Amino acid sequence: GGGVTDALVRGIADAMVSSGMQAVGYQYVNIDDMWQSSRDSSGNIVPNASKFPNGMKALADYVHSKGLKLGLYSDRGTKTCAGVPGSYSYETKDAQSYASWGVDYLKYDNCNAAPGSNIQTDYTNMANALKATGRPIVFSICAWWFYNWGTTIGQLWRTGTDITDTWDKDSHSVIALIDNNGGWSGRYSGASYASPGLAQYAGPGHWNDPDMLEVGNGGMTDTEYRSHFSLWAIMAAPLIAGNDLRNMNAATKEILTNADVIAVDQDPLGVQGKPISTSTTLEVWSKKLSGNQTYAVVLFNRTTASASITVTWASLGITGSSATVRDLWSHTDLGSVATQYTATVPSHGVVMLKVVGD
Repeated sequence: GGGVTDALVRGIADAMVSSGMQAVGYQYVNIDDMWQSSRDSSGNIVPNASKFPNGMKALADYVHSKGLKLGLYSDRGTKTCAGVPGSYSYETKDAQSYASWGVDYLKYDNCNAAPGSNIQTDYTNMANALKATGRPIVFSICAWWFYNWGTTIGQLWRTGTDITDTWDKDSHSVIALIDNNGGWSGRYSGASYASPGLAQYAGPGHWNDPDMLEVGNGGMTDTEYRSHFSLWAIMAAPLIAGNDLRNMNAATKEILTNADVIAVDQDPLGVQGKPISTSTTLEVWSKKLSGNQTYAVVLFNRTTASASITVTWASLGITGSSATVRDLWSHTDLGSVATQYTATVPSHGVVMLKVVGD
C-alpha cells in the first residue's frame, strides 16, 4: 500500500533470498502504486523522495545484487489509482526512465483514463514504448478484464478484478477469480467465455493472470490457501506472493515454496490446466505437462463437507491401464495405480497429483 519505501523493498528482497523463495524460482520484487510523486520541468517522472531518497536506480542495483529483478507500477490514465501521476501521453519518457533505472517489469493499471482515450491504444502505446527502450521489461496488463488485444502486446494480463483475501464472498474472492480464469461462467461477474475458455490464450511468454496470491494474509484457512496456490499453479498463472515475506509462519512458507507444485506452474510446455469433470462442485482439473503421458491433476472440493473425488486415467488421455502417481502436497510417491485414483478431499481443499502413464 502507501507505506512502500526503499527500506521496505530492500527488506523484502533480503527476505526473498533468506526465506528460500528465490531458490524455488521467485524472481521479481514488484512495487505497486504510490512510489511516484510528480514530474519535473522536462516531464520526467519523479520518485517520492521521502520514500525513495536514493532514487530508483540505486534500489534496482540493490535488488539486482541479490540476483533478483525489480518491478514498477504505472497507469494508462492521467493519474494512478492512488492519484499520483500516470503515464498517459508520457509513455516514451516513462519507459526510458524505467529502462535507465534498470527496471525489469511494469504493471500497468486502468484508473483515471484521459477523456476520449482508447484503452487498447493506451496499452499499446506503453507496450511499444517499452520495446523501443531495448531493455527487456515484462509488460503486465492490469485492465481488470480479459481483452483479446492484450494477448498480442503483453506477457501477462489480468482476467478479472482485484483479488481480496476471501474464499467465496463476491467478485473479488478466490473462487470468483478461478471461475473467470478457469473457464466456467463467472457466477459473480457474469463472465462467460466460449469453449475452450481462456486457457487457449496461455503459453510460454503469455499468461492469463487471475491476480496475486493472498497466501498468508490471514483471511482464509491454510486448507483454502493450499487450494488457492494449487489452482493458480494448474492454471499456469503467475505466482505473485502478496504477503509480507519477512514474517511468514511455517504453513505459509511451506505453501509458497512447494517445489513440486511450483514445477507444475512453471512446466515448460506452458499449458493452462482446466476442469475436465462434469461436476462443478467436486471437480477434477487436468494440465498436460512436458513428458510422455504426463499430467498434473487437482481434485478440488468446493463443498462444505469432505468428499471422495475420482480421476480416471482415460479422462486424462492416458492410453494404458495404469499410471504412476505422486501426491504433490504430501510429497509421497504412491507407485503404479490401475485405472483411476480416488481421494478423500477436505471441504474447500485439494489433492494435487502428478500422473504419468506407465
